[in-house]
Amino acid sequence: MLEYAIKGSKAYCAWMTALLGLIGLGFGVWLWQFNFGLGITGLSRDVSWGFYIAQLTYMVGVAAGGVMVVLPYYLHDYKAFGRITILGEFLAIAALIVCLLSVVVDLGQPMRILNVWLHPTPNSVLFWDTIVLNGYLFLNLVIGWNVLQAERNGTHYPGWVKPLIYLSIPWAISIHTVTAFLYCGLPGRGFWLTAILAPRFLASAFAAGPALLILLCLLIRKVSNFDPGREQIQALAKIVTYAIIINLFFFLCEIFVAFYSQIPEHTTHIKYLFVGLHGHGVLVPWMWASMILMATAAIMLVIPAIRHNEGVLAVACAMLFVGAWIDKGLGLISAGFVPNPLHEVNEYVPTLPELAITLGVYAIGALVLTVLFKMAIGIKEEVRA
Repeated sequence: MLEYAIKGSKAYCAWMTALLGLIGLGFGVWLWQFNFGLGITGLSRDVSWGFYIAQLTYMVGVAAGGVMVVLPYYLHDYKAFGRITILGEFLAIAALIVCLLSVVVDLGQPMRILNVWLHPTPNSVLFWDTIVLNGYLFLNLVIGWNVLQAERNGTHYPGWVKPLIYLSIPWAISIHTVTAFLYCGLPGRGFWLTAILAPRFLASAFAAGPALLILLCLLIRKVSNFDPGREQIQALAKIVTYAIIINLFFFLCEIFVAFYSQIPEHTTHIKYLFVGLHGHGVLVPWMWASMILMATAAIMLVIPAIRHNEGVLAVACAMLFVGAWIDKGLGLISAGFVPNPLHEVNEYVPTLPELAITLGVYAIGALVLTVLFKMAIGIKEEVRA
């Protein structure tokens, strides 16, 4: 099936070449970081997790969001999603690769990640996070490849794949739940110390993941002969609508609890994000932009007449995706460290090398996604012909 990925139009070749160029740039900067150390980043003693781990946190949600296509198709027999289920599974694979690479580049010495398996610590949440992330990646690779191969051959996928499909559904929820436990299990970080953090993660995941899938489906329709289907896109749009409303509701619950209780460990972090603290407020415009983008997208999506217009739907999904990325990617990580437990403010701002390395990581994810989608679309066009 890989033969579909090595042939294409001039635009396809140019896109792949551009991605390889970004990967080369990111790899070159990462070699500098590997030799010099994390001193080229904006990380400090107070802020030990930054832009890299932010991408892990957000893209885990994108990967988990793929279950919103798999679950209706396999458990509720919603046949319409049969056209795009493989796209959701392949999107999860690319997102998980970005997640795992974000961890690798965050480590000053990447080989230290082997210590997680060489010296396993079952009472560590990080140990279980590596299990669920790598396990979900393996499940999607096996399921996606076998289902696509069966579709190409005009047969049903092997019977042993069915249990893996059922296993992948709770496993998808587990990857974001365990990632949330990494944060809310730290008692010294008041901003993360909340039982609702895992539900918030899942709500944002079920909004951002399907939103990106909608944008990709609309793009596929323009650049290929395969149509993911209007019914499928509108069904995904409804899922996105409910999920983003729930996500915003959970956030408002956090605001109420923090300010009604007036517990400084909770209120100071939110004040830092939205109004600044002690003259520091580098994230204030970003967080307000995030809330405005997500709230506006929710209003646009909840109105059926607007949601049914695919051009406006694309705009709303893009706004939601960016808004959720700012909220979870920038705000969540930084606010957990700023202010520190001693109520001192040492702000974190990612450096250009961090941005370049992260861009290279995303380029690898985009390259993998392009190859997988090229295979899937090529086979679907072949079967249809």
